[in-house]
Amino acid sequence: MVMLRAAVKSLLKVRVMDFITSTAILPLLFGCLGIFGLFRLLQWIRMKAYLRKAVVVITGATSGLGKECAKVFYAAGAKLVLCGRNGEALEELTRELTTSATKVQTHKPHTVTFDLADPGATVAAAAEILQCFGHVDILVNNAGISYRGAIMDTTLDVDKRVMETNYFGPVALTKALLPSMIRRRQGHVVAISSVQGKISVPFRSAYAASKHATQAFFDCLRAEMEQYEIEVTVISPGYIHTNLSLNAVTADGSRYGVMDKTTAQGRSPVEVAQDVLAAVGKKKKDVILADLLPSLAIYLRTLAPGLFFSLMASRARKERKAKNS
Repeated sequence: MVMLRAAVKSLLKVRVMDFITSTAILPLLFGCLGIFGLFRLLQWIRMKAYLRKAVVVITGATSGLGKECAKVFYAAGAKLVLCGRNGEALEELTRELTTSATKVQTHKPHTVTFDLADPGATVAAAAEILQCFGHVDILVNNAGISYRGAIMDTTLDVDKRVMETNYFGPVALTKALLPSMIRRRQGHVVAISSVQGKISVPFRSAYAASKHATQAFFDCLRAEMEQYEIEVTVISPGYIHTNLSLNAVTADGSRYGVMDKTTAQGRSPVEVAQDVLAAVGKKKKDVILADLLPSLAIYLRTLAPGLFFSLMASRARKERKAKNS
């Protein structure tokens, strides 16, 4: 009986190999591979053409993910307008970019210094941005601030500060630049959100709220701008190894000043910037750039909310115990 099974298995293997290597199947397989390869090549060429000489505005360009995005968009041949609060840091980044070796024709970046948390400064900055190259092709809303604290300890001023920087600032800048995009029927708005714009983590209330608002606003914007052929991309990274947690505000508005373990173990901003470039170049609508566990948590929140809430409550108890110990 054992010998019979082995003989049948061997015969099946031979038949399968004969089927695969038959004159009918091999050309089909190679044809499919060829079509797929051609599709990827055309996609790559289209992405390169889309980014080359495009006027790209990047907020929060002086450090972290914003700085790395500036580098990859510059290397792709984009015309950059770098924005941030620190004018000296922007000039230093400009010098770094213009002295770097690239494979394509590059353009000297412009810089615009302003604070996103100041609505008046944001409107004035939008006019200055438009004067740089006459229009904007791609707006990357990257600037942001993080937060650490318990809800009951947090002043309303801190909640407002986080919302001003992470939500109202990008919204104001986007609204100020949209009319010029609509007139040209061309433009691309990018919002760097967060996984915490899709799920909420304890002791991050102000940050999670600002990112949930960001996700909702730009989802609405995508639908409303479709008639004008304006693209909208929301990118939600997980933890990135930057100074975001170090510069986070606490419940009383002071600087957190601690590199969280999750942040220290996060993805390199260089890698994430490459993913942002690819997502923009491919005109993707909604992108999650996170490891397996955060990605699963997003689906768990939808498919098994009770379990998700229990896990978050457990996490809150552990963090509270660690803080009090």
